[in-house]
Amino acid sequence: MKPAYGKQKRGKREGTTVVDKSPGDRIFDAVNLFLLGLITVAVLYPLVFVLSASISDPSAVMGGRVWLWPVDITFVAYEKILANSQLLNGYKNTIIYTVVGSATNLVLTVCAAYPLSRRDFKGRNVITALIVFTMFFSGGLIPTYLLVQSLGIMNTMWALILPGAISVYNVVIMRTFFQSSIPYEIQEAAFIDGSNNFQILFRIVLPLSTPIIAVMILFYAVGHWNAFFNALIYLSDQTKYPLQLVLREILIQGQMTGVTDLSVETHAKQLMETESIKYAVVIFANLPVLMLYPFLQRYFVKGVMIGALKG
Repeated sequence: MKPAYGKQKRGKREGTTVVDKSPGDRIFDAVNLFLLGLITVAVLYPLVFVLSASISDPSAVMGGRVWLWPVDITFVAYEKILANSQLLNGYKNTIIYTVVGSATNLVLTVCAAYPLSRRDFKGRNVITALIVFTMFFSGGLIPTYLLVQSLGIMNTMWALILPGAISVYNVVIMRTFFQSSIPYEIQEAAFIDGSNNFQILFRIVLPLSTPIIAVMILFYAVGHWNAFFNALIYLSDQTKYPLQLVLREILIQGQMTGVTDLSVETHAKQLMETESIKYAVVIFANLPVLMLYPFLQRYFVKGVMIGALKG
């Protein structure tokens, strides 16, 4: 059988075949590589610039002399960040909210997705339709605020976790994974052997669902780590602010209580130090996610494809 394009050539090693691409295919590949290169530069350059600006001399940053590589390297901005109690407290709060919130989200998502994935669960299509309905129509901000207030969880950690304790989109993704990636015959065989639903879930389904669990952890953890709107609405105690809310105040208001007041001789120097600290805080806030993502990237792509191709 002839190849789909080009010609076949015998490889140096016996049994291998090398496809000789046509000129059109070579042009197509070259254009793809060029476009992907541009996208890579567009994505990486801001990260490199922010990192360089965070360790460069503030006057060089304000003067526009930092383009790619650091200029007059200094770690003063990071030293002042680590000396600021408000930022460190926000970092601690964000870690707590992310761990507790992601664990709650994962448990509830599994509890919702597993029954909906079973063929012998009567009414699962109707329940799925009702759940999906909430993706397009919700109560809105004011009813949600009144509900949180009536539950008595205002200005607590649970005000950031319970309103978004489960994501319909993630439930659909996990349900689809259970249906398409775990043969139903295995579950039937377990039933014949005397297993109940809980034993099947914990001994068969979950051990085979490592990829989708990793995807859910990544989805929920990144969402909690970057969230600030709910904290802005429901929290009034600054000691409970997450890191992103503290960062928002620094970036928008251009001030940092307890940091820019240290050894500042002139207003101009204060502005330069504040600018340098902004870049350092961006790196400080996003470093955990940047370190986590490469290890879960393949699971992340798989989860997106599951939701896109098998909705």
